[in-house]
Amino acid sequence: MTRALVTVVLGVAVTGAVIGVLPGISADDAWAVLAAAILLGLMGALLRPLLVTLLSTAGWVAVLFGWLVTQALLVWAALHLTPGVHVDGFWPAFWASWLGAVLMSIGLWLITAGQPGAATRHLLRVNRHFRRSVPPISTPGLLMIQIDGLSAPLARWAIEAGNLPTLGRWLRSGGHTFTEWHVELPATTPASQAGLLHGASDRVPAFRWYEKSAGRLVVTNHPEDSALVESRCSNGRGLLAEGGVSVSNVFSGDAPTSLLTMSTVPRRRTGPARYLSAYLLDPFGLTRSLVLTVGEIVKELHQARRQRLRQVQPRMRRDWRYVLLRGATNVLLRHLNVAILAEQMMRGAPSVFCDFVDYDEIAHHAGPARPEALAALEGIDQVLATLEEVAAAAPRPYHFVILSDHGQSQGATFLQRYGLRLEELIRRLTATAAETAGGSGDAEQRGRSGVLRAGIRSTAPEPEAETATTGERPEIVVAAGGNLALVYFTQLPGRVTLEEIEERYPALLTGLTGHPGIGWVLVRSRVDGPVVLGRAGRRWLAGDRVEGLDPLLGYGPHAASDLLRHDGLEHTGDLVINSLWDPVAQEVAAFEELIGCHGGLGGWQNRAVLIHPRALPGPSGIVGADQVHRVLCGWMEKSGCRGAASSAEGEPRWAVR
Repeated sequence: MTRALVTVVLGVAVTGAVIGVLPGISADDAWAVLAAAILLGLMGALLRPLLVTLLSTAGWVAVLFGWLVTQALLVWAALHLTPGVHVDGFWPAFWASWLGAVLMSIGLWLITAGQPGAATRHLLRVNRHFRRSVPPISTPGLLMIQIDGLSAPLARWAIEAGNLPTLGRWLRSGGHTFTEWHVELPATTPASQAGLLHGASDRVPAFRWYEKSAGRLVVTNHPEDSALVESRCSNGRGLLAEGGVSVSNVFSGDAPTSLLTMSTVPRRRTGPARYLSAYLLDPFGLTRSLVLTVGEIVKELHQARRQRLRQVQPRMRRDWRYVLLRGATNVLLRHLNVAILAEQMMRGAPSVFCDFVDYDEIAHHAGPARPEALAALEGIDQVLATLEEVAAAAPRPYHFVILSDHGQSQGATFLQRYGLRLEELIRRLTATAAETAGGSGDAEQRGRSGVLRAGIRSTAPEPEAETATTGERPEIVVAAGGNLALVYFTQLPGRVTLEEIEERYPALLTGLTGHPGIGWVLVRSRVDGPVVLGRAGRRWLAGDRVEGLDPLLGYGPHAASDLLRHDGLEHTGDLVINSLWDPVAQEVAAFEELIGCHGGLGGWQNRAVLIHPRALPGPSGIVGADQVHRVLCGWMEKSGCRGAASSAEGEPRWAVR
């Protein structure tokens, strides 16, 4: 009742301000302003749900048109119908609608800022019809929230420092427990989600890779490519196959309901889903997000300037594309994800898996432990508190599982350190190569889509060039992701051996291993199988034999097994190159222009987190996303929200081999 009264008072104040400021609109007295505010509120409450349904059915054009003019039409009608209020045509009403929505959003934010439960009350109010229509369900559901890029060591520190009070409360109460798991090579979101959602991480050798047989570069954050990869991963029994919901993921996990998921974009040829229409047509919800997005952009400009003035190192140039992306991921996408999760929980979905990418994006550009990245983590922790409150009102109980797909490691980039890119170094060392095509773009959010054609670097996305099969191929393709790069000699079929490379390019391997920015190079010998080359030694993986100084020293206890596994993956590179790892500075050197990176080995990028209820015990020492998949399936089977099934070996899905 108090909130309703506050909303009415604020609505009257905003209506009066708009009428007083904008030309073309006037009111005879304060009573006319009060009547206009009340009528506008009533019309919006009654007509907006109907408009959402009608415009969603009509398609995207109708929704986008409705987003622009629906509120203006409501304002125009309310002002015309209110005695004592005068409006000169549609355009004054149009500008009044947007100005009013902005002022209302700012006012509500100022009133509710810091008040616990304000977001929850809004979410429950917009989903109240589900509370009445969905009967109680006794079987617990599983809500899986992925915090993209969060390493286990940083998560522990943030919890202990009080930056993540919701997670800290869950752990201190004894309701949840903290587990660290090892991310196998490559430490990327597509590879981990192929494992987490489908148990098939071995189908993804990198963030992007070249397929010689098809003559194409596969980039996993391109919808067509992610759909192709999922078709290779899916057996119809993914993590979310039995009534689950996939939200903001790369792959769907075979979920029958897939929202904002990259791999299912090509399948969706119809109009927008109702949830998206409702979000776009909610004047206060969307406008509030837009207002906060502008605030996030201003904050980013200030924080980037502060890094420059303080000469923080390492740092990178944060251009306008990232500025806009940060606003979108930290506000718009986060708000939309929360709205979707709340609706699906109120519908009683048995399992939901959602990826929050805010922290990962900021950590790439600012650094994994920098203040702005930690602030993004705090925002996700607040989301967990809101979802916890929504779950208390949902028709079924929910187990919360919080996990990450990989961590991040920090460091000045390869280009910043040495003044050239990896593909330029390879071009110099292969003087006979006529062309070098590369995949080290400027930022992960653009698909790492920088491409070198005939030695000319392009930073613009080239999806057609990347995915097309052509008769003319570049001689060498360098596909970089984080501090890992796969190199392909495209005119030579199959896996090119160490002996062939030394014969064709005698300066290449010694030049790479002798460069200070290269940690090790994996190549397959015709005689000895996979071998890791370093500056002062080599390691044969098949027999685990070391000659000289072990090139994998300092890269972690799983380095050799990770590389042996990666050597057997389809479409792995003829060369697999990892950057340096500086154990003193705790830094790597990304082959892209990102100072927080992941993909290879070195640092915290391979140390992911799994926070789960103590009522759902899991094994320790988990290695690889496929094992996490089996654990999650086992928990769902134990809870009853997924039918029991056994693996091909006859053991429970959660068993760790």
